[in-house]
Amino acid sequence: MNNFENIFQTRRSIVDNVALNRFLTKMYSIVALAILVSAATAYTILHFFANQFFNALSQNHALSFVLLILPFALIIGTSFSKNPILSFVLLMLTAMVYGLTFSIICLAFTQTSITAAFLSSSAVFITMAFIGTTTKKDLSNLGSYASAALIGLIVATIINMFLRNPMVTYIFSYIAVVIFTILTAWDAQKMKNIFIQNHDEIATTSLAIIGALTLYLDFINLFIQFLQIFGFSDNRR
Repeated sequence: MNNFENIFQTRRSIVDNVALNRFLTKMYSIVALAILVSAATAYTILHFFANQFFNALSQNHALSFVLLILPFALIIGTSFSKNPILSFVLLMLTAMVYGLTFSIICLAFTQTSITAAFLSSSAVFITMAFIGTTTKKDLSNLGSYASAALIGLIVATIINMFLRNPMVTYIFSYIAVVIFTILTAWDAQKMKNIFIQNHDEIATTSLAIIGALTLYLDFINLFIQFLQIFGFSDNRR
């Protein structure tokens, strides 16, 4: 009986590892696709439809408000949708809207700063996602501290919007990079643990999309902060 149980547990472990690897591959593939959609959307707007897009923004101020609010609605829809196909579509729409927003933001920065920010955020994201996925150390406490720090940073950032101190913004960008670096590792580990503990009871594709959304937002925030850092350096020259 003991040999039978050992064989059964070994086979179960192999099956679980295969399922986990499939889940992680699916989740990170969706993250990569979302990032690609955002980049492709921004590139397309800037190189082919810049005049039409920016004329529409200047003539219709409500459109700017829609671009600001729409991502939040799409994120909520993606998070609460129980239909994996709908969740995937909403996530891709979210990526497209962020791409439209980045086409506006990127006008304020040089190509060098944009490239440096993208490469830096990609390197940090890949490294921390790998660490979060593979480490055996529990990152829950570290993630909780980072989440609390993020709330404080958001409040301080809102205050600085009225003060308009560029040096404070520059310092906050470094702090935000540290926060989202930690959150990336924590979110990667969290999604892995959720799958391991509940994969027999939940829809794998739906969970992969939710994890992809979370990690995509981590990447976007890293990119924005690095863009602020490299853009500030350009302005100082």
